Amino acid sequence: MGLFDFFKKKESTPQQQEALDTGLEKTKDNFLSKITKVIAGKSTVDDDVLDDLEEVLVTSDVGVTTTLKIVERVQARVARDKYVSTSELNTILRDEIQNLLAENNSNDFQTFEYGNQKPYVIMVVGVNGVGKTTTIGKLAHQLKQTGNKVVLGAADTFRAAAVDQIQLWGDRVGVRVVAQPMGSDPASVAFDTLRSAVANGDDVAIIDTAGRLHNKVGLMNELTKIKNVMEKVIPGAPHEILLVLDASTGQNAIEQCKQFTEATNVNALALTKLDGTAKGGVVIGISDQFKIPVKYIGVGESMNDLQLFDRKAFVNSLFNK
Repeated sequence: MGLFDFFKKKESTPQQQEALDTGLEKTKDNFLSKITKVIAGKSTVDDDVLDDLEEVLVTSDVGVTTTLKIVERVQARVARDKYVSTSELNTILRDEIQNLLAENNSNDFQTFEYGNQKPYVIMVVGVNGVGKTTTIGKLAHQLKQTGNKVVLGAADTFRAAAVDQIQLWGDRVGVRVVAQPMGSDPASVAFDTLRSAVANGDDVAIIDTAGRLHNKVGLMNELTKIKNVMEKVIPGAPHEILLVLDASTGQNAIEQCKQFTEATNVNALALTKLDGTAKGGVVIGISDQFKIPVKYIGVGESMNDLQLFDRKAFVNSLFNK
């Protein structure tokens, strides 16, 4: 099994489904308990219920814009079906959230393949503390497990611990790491990593980048420089610019997404730390607002707890008691 097989969508194993259910426990408890209060004592979905539902979604970090879309869809269903009981609300809500995610490039990887690029280059961006390095390590582990040769590039040379952390993950997972001393030019590290990947016949090169520079212009310039240098080694690289966001920061994650999408051409998202937060609804809001595929979600501490995002499994898990 190779890289392209790994990223084709497969049925979730019972262990993966259990990890997802457990990881979303706090979000689910928060979400369902609020909805239960909304429909308590009501027999039909009326305007009052819809108003309360709007509040539930906003306070679950779905975001105002996305909440209004969802409520409008539910309202249209209620109007079309004439009589909708509150017992049907969960089913309708689940369906409409799944439909919304389907429109936002969250394609569940059922037919998705990266293509024939080798090495496939992933540039990882995100602020410090979101779980960027951990995500890189877990992704490297998953790819290696499916028979891929992976190399990591420690191009976050501004933060003292960053290079050490990448090297620790490389040792833990058993993949090569290309690094230079702290303070080195990040673009130089990226260049060396890709040149090494080509020479070594690696399948995937994952490049870490600085989590924070002094301003957005500095960030944009640095990321552009890294991209340009990589393309000199491998035309078309990086093939994926993966933005890692911490789901537990809720609306702040949306602001980070806005900053990074303005700075560079982000085309994939990873949402981490879903197991430690009740703010998992932010996944829905981010997917809707930015129309960028959520590819990976982190639902636990183990190396196997980075999952490919499956919108149906995600939403079903939110509504399963």
